Amino acid sequence: MNIWKLKIISSSKSNPPNLTEDVNNSSDNGSMAKTNELTEFTEVTAVFERYPEPIRDKLLELRQLVLETAVATPGVGEIMETLKWGQPSYLTVRPKSGTTIRLDAHNVEQGQIGLYVHCQTSLIDTFRQRHPNLTYEGSRAIILNAQNELPQETLRDCITLALTYHQKHRKKF
Repeated sequence: MNIWKLKIISSSKSNPPNLTEDVNNSSDNGSMAKTNELTEFTEVTAVFERYPEPIRDKLLELRQLVLETAVATPGVGEIMETLKWGQPSYLTVRPKSGTTIRLDAHNVEQGQIGLYVHCQTSLIDTFRQRHPNLTYEGSRAIILNAQNELPQETLRDCITLALTYHQKHRKKF
């Protein structure tokens, strides 16, 4: 089984990211190794810190799910954590297998968070077909209640689809 070392990279326009290399080795015990920690205070950690605690905790849990799913999904490779539109965002870097996933509070007063994807993809339509029990906003977001448990397996499926979105479209041509 492959071991993917995932290093989170923060960047800004004035400070482009330093990309790390994937580690792709065989493991004797078949388990996956994961490294997904931010080692310093960044613009992204500052955004997470500004949220009230229940929202922040759920967003961090969702972030962890995105990172774990990236590590476990074949072909995803390297992930970059950065800010897009002021939101913590996760981009596939090498290879560019998927579309950007963004996380943010949706409605703090109602205790809602959102997992956002590019609105010009077909992802939300696909999510709706596969998971009609989720709440959606237009063609761009899954809306979740921060007071409830995250539907881990359902979200893992949606995250996998987003992280491999471009792989699916390349195969058609």
